[in-house]
Amino acid sequence: MSTSLLTPTLDDVMAARATIAPHLPATPLVRSLKLSERLGCDYYIKCESLQPVGAFKVRGGINLAAGLSAREREAGLIAASTGNHGQSVAYAGRLAGVRVVIYVPAVGANPLKVAAMERLGAEVRHHGRDFDEAREECEREAERQGYRYVHSANEPLHLAGVATVALEILEQLPEPDVVLVPVGGGSGASGQGLVLRELSPATRLIGVQSDAAPGVYQAWKSGSLEPCNHMATRHEGLATRVPFALTLGLLRETLSDFVLVSDDAVDQAVRVLAEDAKLVAEGAGAAALAGAVALGDRIRGKKVVGVLSGGNIPLDRLAGTLAGS
Repeated sequence: MSTSLLTPTLDDVMAARATIAPHLPATPLVRSLKLSERLGCDYYIKCESLQPVGAFKVRGGINLAAGLSAREREAGLIAASTGNHGQSVAYAGRLAGVRVVIYVPAVGANPLKVAAMERLGAEVRHHGRDFDEAREECEREAERQGYRYVHSANEPLHLAGVATVALEILEQLPEPDVVLVPVGGGSGASGQGLVLRELSPATRLIGVQSDAAPGVYQAWKSGSLEPCNHMATRHEGLATRVPFALTLGLLRETLSDFVLVSDDAVDQAVRVLAEDAKLVAEGAGAAALAGAVALGDRIRGKKVVGVLSGGNIPLDRLAGTLAGS
């Protein structure tokens, strides 16, 4: 079950792009006139919600599955997820013809994401009160049964895959001043950090997390991998209580800043993206915009990219959020 935690290199990211290119076209980077006017900057949206599973993590899943050994393919894949990582592994497993088991929290799992994983052929098992309890049981089951465990963050091949988001940003908008990325487990932000550090070092990378689940933010400040006692966000893509070694190391090396926003601010960003940009975002996907609003004058007049990391929000929750309830 163990995975080498060697940090991927830019060469690994380039190789990942070649691996995933036959399966995933580049997603659009769209300048929003209304959001640019609202924020006083040139605001661009990286639309990862348009991926086939509705989120950026599929890049990592495909790259990881392509590198499986014959023994790992025979054993099958197992992962824990609040939804988007699980969809990524399920999608990649289907492409590779490999069995997939996904553990999700028994409490509060996103039904849209669970249904999507099952449609992709994964066996979904519900366990625990939150992501970390589901993850711990998943890890025990991987040890018992010999599955290839796919960690949501401590996976160099997965990280190299999701880092390709930054390559596409730079190809479409060379040298942005600021890139804002939501942070759950940190794979998206850390992957983009390793690319920006090499190819656009003047770009400021800023992570955004919910203040109702500040575990990775606190770890970024302290350097500690100790779990956070407070985890109450309603936005499951941001709901991480335990920081992870591989992503935290990169976040501490590459993030220029880290912003906490309220769940209410994230809900408002979901509404603004729908109204001003005509885009559907889940909470984690809207967090970058909430961070841009929080930064205020600090991004005024700059070229800013907000990564809309996912759009997998159940219709009833979307309707309630748009209605302000």
